[in-house]
Amino acid sequence: MLSRVAQNIYWFARYVERAENTARLINVNGNLLLDLPGEFQFGWSPLLLITGSRATFDQHYEAVDETRVINFLLGDPRNPGSVLSSLSYARENLRTTRDVIPREAWEQLNDLYLFVRDRLPMGLSRRGRYEFLKRIILGSQTLTGLLAGSMSHTHAYHFLRLGRHLEGADMTTRIIDVRSANLLRHTEELTPFDNIQWMSVLKSLSGYQMYRQQVRLRVRGPDVLRFLLQDTLFPRAVNHSLEALEACLERLPRSHLPRAKLAQLRDQVIQARVAELAHTGLHEFIDLLQIGMGEIHNAIADVYFPRLPTVETEPASCPPQVPGEAQVQEAPSAQRQNQDIR
Repeated sequence: MLSRVAQNIYWFARYVERAENTARLINVNGNLLLDLPGEFQFGWSPLLLITGSRATFDQHYEAVDETRVINFLLGDPRNPGSVLSSLSYARENLRTTRDVIPREAWEQLNDLYLFVRDRLPMGLSRRGRYEFLKRIILGSQTLTGLLAGSMSHTHAYHFLRLGRHLEGADMTTRIIDVRSANLLRHTEELTPFDNIQWMSVLKSLSGYQMYRQQVRLRVRGPDVLRFLLQDTLFPRAVNHSLEALEACLERLPRSHLPRAKLAQLRDQVIQARVAELAHTGLHEFIDLLQIGMGEIHNAIADVYFPRLPTVETEPASCPPQVPGEAQVQEAPSAQRQNQDIR
Protein backbone atom coordinates (compact mmCIF):
# COMPACT_ATOMS: atom_id res chain seq x y z
CA MET A 1 0.00 0.00 0.00
CA LEU A 2 1.08 3.60 -0.53
CA SER A 3 2.71 5.44 2.35
CA ARG A 4 0.27 8.32 1.83
CA VAL A 5 -2.67 5.96 2.42
CA ALA A 6 -1.02 4.43 5.49
CA GLN A 7 -0.32 7.88 6.90
CA ASN A 8 -3.88 9.09 6.44
CA ILE A 9 -5.35 5.98 8.05
CA TYR A 10 -2.94 6.27 10.97
CA TRP A 11 -3.94 9.88 11.64
CA PHE A 12 -7.61 9.21 11.06
CA ALA A 13 -7.52 6.70 13.94
CA ARG A 14 -5.60 9.05 16.22
CA TYR A 15 -8.04 11.91 15.67
CA VAL A 16 -11.12 9.77 16.37
CA GLU A 17 -9.54 8.46 19.57
CA ARG A 18 -8.64 12.02 20.58
CA ALA A 19 -12.19 13.24 20.06
CA GLU A 20 -13.63 10.39 22.14
CA ASN A 21 -11.17 10.89 25.00
CA THR A 22 -11.82 14.64 25.12
CA ALA A 23 -15.56 14.00 25.38
CA ARG A 24 -14.94 11.52 28.21
CA LEU A 25 -12.82 14.01 30.13
CA ILE A 26 -15.44 16.75 29.97
CA ASN A 27 -18.20 14.38 31.05
CA VAL A 28 -16.36 12.88 34.02
CA ASN A 29 -14.93 16.20 35.22
CA GLY A 30 -18.43 17.65 35.41
CA ASN A 31 -19.57 14.73 37.53
CA LEU A 32 -16.54 15.02 39.82
CA LEU A 33 -17.23 18.67 40.56
CA LEU A 34 -20.69 17.71 41.75
CA ASP A 35 -19.25 15.19 44.24
CA LEU A 36 -16.59 17.38 45.85
CA PRO A 37 -17.28 20.24 48.27
CA GLY A 38 -17.04 23.67 46.65
CA GLU A 39 -13.90 24.80 48.46
CA PHE A 40 -11.93 21.81 47.13
CA GLN A 41 -13.14 21.76 43.54
CA PHE A 42 -10.38 21.60 40.95
CA GLY A 43 -12.44 23.52 38.43
CA TRP A 44 -11.97 23.17 34.69
CA SER A 45 -8.31 24.14 34.28
CA PRO A 46 -7.05 20.53 34.75
CA LEU A 47 -8.70 19.62 31.46
CA LEU A 48 -6.50 22.15 29.68
CA LEU A 49 -3.44 20.60 31.31
CA ILE A 50 -4.49 17.04 30.47
CA THR A 51 -4.99 17.93 26.82
CA GLY A 52 -1.85 20.08 26.83
CA SER A 53 -3.68 23.08 25.40
CA ARG A 54 -3.35 25.65 28.20
CA ALA A 55 -0.96 27.87 26.23
CA THR A 56 -3.29 27.95 23.22
CA PHE A 57 -6.25 28.67 25.49
CA ASP A 58 -4.49 31.60 27.15
CA GLN A 59 -3.83 33.15 23.75
CA HIS A 60 -7.55 33.51 23.05
CA TYR A 61 -9.27 33.68 26.45
CA GLU A 62 -8.72 36.02 29.38
CA ALA A 63 -10.12 33.79 32.13
CA VAL A 64 -10.62 30.11 32.86
CA ASP A 65 -14.22 29.18 33.57
CA GLU A 66 -16.63 26.42 32.66
CA THR A 67 -18.17 28.10 29.62
CA ARG A 68 -14.89 29.11 28.02
CA VAL A 69 -13.16 25.78 28.63
CA ILE A 70 -16.08 23.75 27.32
CA ASN A 71 -16.34 25.89 24.20
CA PHE A 72 -12.58 25.64 23.64
CA LEU A 73 -12.48 21.86 24.03
CA LEU A 74 -15.63 21.06 22.10
CA GLY A 75 -15.85 23.36 19.12
CA ASP A 76 -13.33 26.20 19.01
CA PRO A 77 -11.70 26.04 15.53
CA ARG A 78 -8.63 27.79 16.97
CA ASN A 79 -7.99 24.69 19.09
CA PRO A 80 -6.57 21.92 16.85
CA GLY A 81 -7.34 19.39 19.59
CA SER A 82 -11.02 20.24 20.06
CA VAL A 83 -13.62 17.55 19.38
CA LEU A 84 -14.87 19.33 16.27
CA SER A 85 -11.36 19.94 14.92
CA SER A 86 -10.32 16.33 15.59
CA LEU A 87 -13.36 14.94 13.79
CA SER A 88 -12.82 17.37 10.93
CA TYR A 89 -9.22 16.19 10.48
CA ALA A 90 -10.29 12.55 10.78
CA ARG A 91 -12.99 13.11 8.17
CA GLU A 92 -10.56 14.68 5.72
CA ASN A 93 -8.04 11.88 6.18
CA LEU A 94 -10.73 9.26 5.66
CA ARG A 95 -12.21 11.10 2.66
CA THR A 96 -8.95 10.68 0.76
CA THR A 97 -8.77 6.94 1.54
CA ARG A 98 -12.40 5.90 1.16
CA ASP A 99 -11.51 3.04 -1.17
CA VAL A 100 -9.61 1.33 1.67
CA ILE A 101 -12.06 1.81 4.55
CA PRO A 102 -15.54 0.19 4.60
CA ARG A 103 -18.24 2.54 3.37
CA GLU A 104 -20.23 2.15 6.61
CA ALA A 105 -17.30 3.59 8.56
CA TRP A 106 -17.20 6.69 6.36
CA GLU A 107 -20.94 7.20 6.80
CA GLN A 108 -20.66 6.81 10.57
CA LEU A 109 -17.82 9.32 10.83
CA ASN A 110 -19.57 11.78 8.56
CA ASP A 111 -22.78 11.56 10.61
CA LEU A 112 -20.82 12.07 13.84
CA TYR A 113 -19.00 15.10 12.47
CA LEU A 114 -22.23 16.70 11.22
CA PHE A 115 -23.91 16.04 14.58
CA VAL A 116 -21.13 17.79 16.51
CA ARG A 117 -21.00 20.69 14.07
CA ASP A 118 -24.76 21.29 13.96
CA ARG A 119 -25.60 20.54 17.62
CA LEU A 120 -22.66 22.26 19.29
CA PRO A 121 -24.90 24.65 21.33
CA MET A 122 -26.41 21.54 22.92
CA GLY A 123 -23.01 20.55 24.28
CA LEU A 124 -22.30 24.03 25.61
CA SER A 125 -25.43 24.02 27.79
CA ARG A 126 -25.48 22.10 31.06
CA ARG A 127 -28.90 20.67 30.29
CA GLY A 128 -27.93 19.02 27.02
CA ARG A 129 -24.24 18.37 27.61
CA TYR A 130 -24.53 14.82 28.93
CA GLU A 131 -26.51 13.56 25.95
CA PHE A 132 -24.25 15.46 23.55
CA LEU A 133 -21.08 13.92 24.98
CA LYS A 134 -22.70 10.49 25.21
CA ARG A 135 -23.48 10.66 21.50
CA ILE A 136 -19.85 11.48 20.70
CA ILE A 137 -18.52 8.60 22.82
CA LEU A 138 -20.99 6.07 21.46
CA GLY A 139 -20.44 7.32 17.91
CA SER A 140 -16.69 6.85 18.23
CA GLN A 141 -17.11 3.39 19.73
CA THR A 142 -19.53 2.44 16.96
CA LEU A 143 -16.98 3.52 14.40
CA THR A 144 -14.28 1.42 16.09
CA GLY A 145 -16.61 -1.57 16.16
CA LEU A 146 -17.52 -1.18 12.49
CA LEU A 147 -13.88 -1.18 11.51
CA ALA A 148 -13.04 -4.17 13.72
CA GLY A 149 -15.99 -6.16 12.41
CA SER A 150 -15.96 -5.34 8.71
CA MET A 151 -12.43 -4.36 7.67
CA SER A 152 -10.00 -6.97 6.41
CA HIS A 153 -6.94 -7.23 8.63
CA THR A 154 -4.52 -6.01 6.00
CA HIS A 155 -1.67 -3.55 6.45
CA ALA A 156 -4.23 -0.74 6.40
CA TYR A 157 -5.99 -2.16 9.44
CA HIS A 158 -2.71 -2.48 11.32
CA PHE A 159 -1.88 1.17 10.68
CA LEU A 160 -5.33 2.08 11.95
CA ARG A 161 -4.71 0.17 15.17
CA LEU A 162 -1.27 1.73 15.52
CA GLY A 163 -2.81 5.18 15.55
CA ARG A 164 -5.63 4.29 17.91
CA HIS A 165 -3.51 2.53 20.53
CA LEU A 166 -0.69 5.08 20.49
CA GLU A 167 -3.19 7.92 20.98
CA GLY A 168 -4.96 5.95 23.72
CA ALA A 169 -1.73 5.30 25.62
CA ASP A 170 -0.79 8.97 25.31
CA MET A 171 -4.10 10.13 26.79
CA THR A 172 -3.91 7.62 29.64
CA THR A 173 -0.52 8.94 30.71
CA ARG A 174 -1.79 12.54 30.51
CA ILE A 175 -4.74 11.75 32.77
CA ILE A 176 -2.52 9.96 35.28
CA ASP A 177 0.01 12.80 35.28
CA VAL A 178 -2.27 15.78 35.79
CA ARG A 179 -4.97 14.22 37.94
CA SER A 180 -2.54 12.34 40.16
CA ALA A 181 -0.41 15.45 40.68
CA ASN A 182 -3.37 16.94 42.52
CA LEU A 183 -4.32 13.74 44.31
CA LEU A 184 -0.84 12.99 45.61
CA ARG A 185 -0.75 16.27 47.52
CA HIS A 186 -2.38 14.60 50.49
CA THR A 187 -4.08 16.93 52.95
CA GLU A 188 -6.19 16.11 55.98
CA GLU A 189 -9.15 18.01 54.56
CA LEU A 190 -9.18 15.98 51.36
CA THR A 191 -8.71 12.56 52.99
CA PRO A 192 -12.44 11.68 52.95
CA PHE A 193 -12.54 12.39 49.21
CA ASP A 194 -9.44 10.48 48.11
CA ASN A 195 -11.43 7.56 46.77
CA ILE A 196 -13.78 9.89 44.87
CA GLN A 197 -10.86 11.57 43.15
CA TRP A 198 -9.17 8.31 42.20
CA MET A 199 -12.52 7.01 40.98
CA SER A 200 -12.69 10.01 38.65
CA VAL A 201 -9.32 8.99 37.18
CA LEU A 202 -10.69 5.51 36.49
CA LYS A 203 -13.98 6.82 35.13
CA SER A 204 -12.14 9.17 32.78
CA LEU A 205 -10.93 5.98 31.11
CA SER A 206 -14.12 3.94 31.65
CA GLY A 207 -12.07 1.70 33.91
CA TYR A 208 -13.86 1.82 37.26
CA GLN A 209 -15.93 -1.36 36.80
CA MET A 210 -13.02 -3.33 35.37
CA TYR A 211 -10.80 -2.13 38.21
CA ARG A 212 -13.24 -3.40 40.81
CA GLN A 213 -13.52 -6.75 39.07
CA GLN A 214 -9.77 -7.30 38.98
CA VAL A 215 -8.49 -5.57 42.11
CA ARG A 216 -11.46 -6.34 44.40
CA LEU A 217 -10.31 -3.76 46.94
CA ARG A 218 -11.33 -0.22 47.70
CA VAL A 219 -9.97 2.40 45.35
CA ARG A 220 -6.42 3.33 46.36
CA GLY A 221 -3.83 5.41 44.56
CA PRO A 222 -1.07 2.78 44.19
CA ASP A 223 -3.56 0.15 43.01
CA VAL A 224 -5.05 2.54 40.45
CA LEU A 225 -1.60 3.42 39.10
CA ARG A 226 -0.65 -0.25 38.82
CA PHE A 227 -3.93 -1.01 37.04
CA LEU A 228 -3.66 1.86 34.54
CA LEU A 229 0.06 1.48 33.87
CA GLN A 230 0.82 -2.24 34.00
CA ASP A 231 -2.39 -4.19 33.51
CA THR A 232 -2.43 -6.35 30.37
CA LEU A 233 -6.17 -7.01 30.22
CA PHE A 234 -7.75 -3.54 30.45
CA PRO A 235 -7.80 -2.02 26.91
CA ARG A 236 -6.94 1.52 28.04
CA ALA A 237 -4.04 0.53 30.29
CA VAL A 238 -0.69 1.74 29.00
CA ASN A 239 0.87 -1.73 29.01
CA HIS A 240 -2.07 -3.22 27.09
CA SER A 241 -1.87 -0.47 24.46
CA LEU A 242 1.87 -1.02 24.03
CA GLU A 243 1.29 -4.76 23.73
CA ALA A 244 -1.26 -4.09 20.97
CA LEU A 245 1.24 -1.79 19.21
CA GLU A 246 3.80 -4.58 19.27
CA ALA A 247 1.33 -7.03 17.74
CA CYS A 248 0.59 -4.57 14.92
CA LEU A 249 4.24 -3.84 14.20
CA GLU A 250 5.02 -7.56 14.02
CA ARG A 251 2.66 -7.76 11.04
CA LEU A 252 4.24 -4.84 9.20
CA PRO A 253 7.45 -4.96 7.14
CA ARG A 254 10.61 -3.09 8.09
CA SER A 255 9.39 -2.51 11.64
CA HIS A 256 12.69 -3.12 13.43
CA LEU A 257 13.27 0.51 14.45
CA PRO A 258 9.82 1.24 15.94
CA ARG A 259 9.80 -2.19 17.61
CA ALA A 260 13.12 -1.44 19.28
CA LYS A 261 11.79 1.86 20.61
CA LEU A 262 8.62 0.12 21.76
CA ALA A 263 10.56 -2.60 23.61
CA GLN A 264 12.45 0.06 25.57
CA LEU A 265 9.23 1.78 26.58
CA ARG A 266 7.50 -1.45 27.60
CA ASP A 267 10.46 -2.33 29.84
CA GLN A 268 10.09 1.03 31.57
CA VAL A 269 6.39 0.44 32.20
CA ILE A 270 6.68 -3.18 33.33
CA GLN A 271 9.64 -2.53 35.64
CA ALA A 272 8.17 0.60 37.21
CA ARG A 273 7.99 0.53 41.01
CA VAL A 274 4.43 1.69 41.30
CA ALA A 275 4.34 1.74 45.11
CA GLU A 276 7.18 4.27 45.14
CA LEU A 277 5.77 6.30 42.25
CA ALA A 278 2.52 6.74 44.17
CA HIS A 279 4.45 8.88 46.64
CA THR A 280 7.21 10.52 44.63
CA GLY A 281 8.63 10.74 41.13
CA LEU A 282 5.41 10.07 39.22
CA HIS A 283 5.53 13.25 37.13
CA GLU A 284 9.12 12.60 36.04
CA PHE A 285 8.27 9.00 35.18
CA ILE A 286 5.29 10.07 33.05
CA ASP A 287 7.55 12.57 31.27
CA LEU A 288 9.82 9.67 30.27
CA LEU A 289 6.85 7.70 28.96
CA GLN A 290 5.69 10.69 26.93
CA ILE A 291 9.13 11.08 25.40
CA GLY A 292 9.20 7.37 24.62
CA MET A 293 5.86 7.56 22.83
CA GLY A 294 7.10 10.48 20.79
CA GLU A 295 10.12 8.41 19.78
CA ILE A 296 7.87 5.53 18.72
CA HIS A 297 5.81 7.90 16.58
CA ASN A 298 8.94 9.35 15.02
CA ALA A 299 10.25 5.87 14.27
CA ILE A 300 6.97 4.93 12.59
CA ALA A 301 7.08 8.15 10.59
CA ASP A 302 10.69 7.64 9.53
CA VAL A 303 10.02 4.13 8.27
CA TYR A 304 6.58 4.44 6.71
CA PHE A 305 5.84 8.15 6.10
CA PRO A 306 8.95 9.41 4.30
CA ARG A 307 7.95 13.07 4.01
CA LEU A 308 6.12 13.37 7.33
CA PRO A 309 7.86 15.95 9.57
CA THR A 310 8.92 14.30 12.80
CA VAL A 311 7.43 15.38 16.09
CA GLU A 312 9.72 16.80 18.71
CA THR A 313 9.52 14.66 21.82
CA GLU A 314 8.14 16.68 24.69
CA PRO A 315 7.19 15.94 28.28
CA ALA A 316 3.52 15.42 29.03
CA SER A 317 3.17 18.88 30.53
CA CYS A 318 3.84 20.55 27.17
CA PRO A 319 1.05 21.33 24.71
CA PRO A 320 0.44 18.34 22.43
CA GLN A 321 1.38 18.80 18.83
CA VAL A 322 -1.12 18.00 16.12
CA PRO A 323 1.19 16.65 13.47
CA GLY A 324 -1.60 15.40 11.28
CA GLU A 325 -2.95 18.86 10.54
CA ALA A 326 -0.37 19.72 7.92
CA GLN A 327 -0.61 16.27 6.38
CA VAL A 328 -4.37 16.52 6.09
CA GLN A 329 -3.99 19.61 3.97
CA GLU A 330 -1.30 18.23 1.67
CA ALA A 331 -2.43 14.60 1.42
CA PRO A 332 -4.58 15.09 -1.74
CA SER A 333 -1.71 16.84 -3.52
CA ALA A 334 -0.48 15.17 -6.69
CA GLN A 335 3.06 16.30 -5.82
CA ARG A 336 3.24 14.19 -2.67
CA GLN A 337 5.75 11.36 -2.75
CA ASN A 338 4.20 7.88 -2.65
CA GLN A 339 6.14 4.87 -1.48
CA ASP A 340 5.04 1.25 -1.47
CA ILE A 341 5.09 -0.33 1.99
CA ARG A 342 6.50 -3.77 1.35
